[in-house]
Amino acid sequence: MAASLQASSSSLRSRLLSSSATWSPWRLLLSSSVHSDASHKTETLAFDEIQLSPEKPSTATAFVLHGLLGSGRNWRTFSRTLASQLRDRSPSDEWRMVLVDLRNHGNSARIKGLCPPHDMSSAAKDLADLVKAKGWSWPEVVMGHSMGGKVALDFAESCSRGDYGESAALPKQLWVLDSVPGQVKIDNSDGEVERVLQTLASLPASLPSRKWVVDHMISLGFSKSLSDWIGSNLKKDNEHVTWGFDLQAAIDMFNSYRERSYWTLLENPPKGMEISIVQAEQSDRWHPDDVQRLKALSRRGSKPDGGKVSLHVLPNSGHWVHVDNPKGLLEIMAPNFLSTGQN
Repeated sequence: MAASLQASSSSLRSRLLSSSATWSPWRLLLSSSVHSDASHKTETLAFDEIQLSPEKPSTATAFVLHGLLGSGRNWRTFSRTLASQLRDRSPSDEWRMVLVDLRNHGNSARIKGLCPPHDMSSAAKDLADLVKAKGWSWPEVVMGHSMGGKVALDFAESCSRGDYGESAALPKQLWVLDSVPGQVKIDNSDGEVERVLQTLASLPASLPSRKWVVDHMISLGFSKSLSDWIGSNLKKDNEHVTWGFDLQAAIDMFNSYRERSYWTLLENPPKGMEISIVQAEQSDRWHPDDVQRLKALSRRGSKPDGGKVSLHVLPNSGHWVHVDNPKGLLEIMAPNFLSTGQN
């Protein structure tokens, strides 16, 4: 069995470059051209906000968390459409969608003070620090894709333990989108995520152009769609381009994502909270044992002194759920999304 990457050590980069660990394939993640209503930075995280009627006070807030090497902008179109459908279903609801750039990603990669360890717990605490820094109410819903799904689970788990202080309020609902809640098994996958990280780590810090990077990725055998998406994460730096993320820190986060398990939270969800898991039908990231375990938890329903877990299967979709089948994902989420009236 191929060697697993170890998190957070001074020789991580060299081990990553020599690792033959296996992983599941990547596909295209598109960024929407629709602009959000506001863009902000704090000393904690960068974020965008989407609210259909910003002149009205919001009735509830959802945090939206992207996956590895992504950013909040990847979820603009989907989040805006979801907010619209939620208002159609309940006109009194005015949802505010906060599209967060997780630490070391997007505009948050430029923010100083997000210190190691770069793991799921630190990324979750960043969300709590953002709430406190802005003086916001705590989010009623947290939804996360892939790595963002585990950040959402860590946020809820930490809230339930009181890690964020007495003022912290548990989210009433989590949406965990094609994110395996336990340790990620690598035995039966092809390692493309690692190969992407190995390739990026081997490139110079300053690159000639986006076209050069895309062409180079394609020449190494990566698909054009994946190569184009990788190129979309570059930013202009004088005559060259650089990455819009901190690669070494992202590697640390990837290792933490693989190693952390949240089955204890799923088996004992806090009272009043629903954890909704969406499994993409064609995703190769799921082990049959994990799926059967989730099905059993979903059948159990709510416990008198606890919350509940629900499992939804998204048809005709691989891992990139909001790109492969956004309509189907909306059909799952909108009818089952928390209503303000449930608060």
